[in-house]
Amino acid sequence: MKISDFWRNMENEFGARYSHVLADSMALTELGSLTAAQALDKGIKPKRIWEALCKAQDIPAERWLGVDIEPKES
Repeated sequence: MKISDFWRNMENEFGARYSHVLADSMALTELGSLTAAQALDKGIKPKRIWEALCKAQDIPAERWLGVDIEPKES
């Protein structure tokens, strides 16, 4: 997962504004009590951070892959 995919998933799941508040404020036990923003800064893989957030927020597993994006037409 790219960092851009992480943020796309965050914004689709939590909204454009709240996703950034959540990333900056919620300590994730699974990641040693780092916030998502801190974990990204430390180089932890975005997929691991996303999955930790999903677990902490009780996001159903079927939404962990994010929304499907339609391919752009050439």
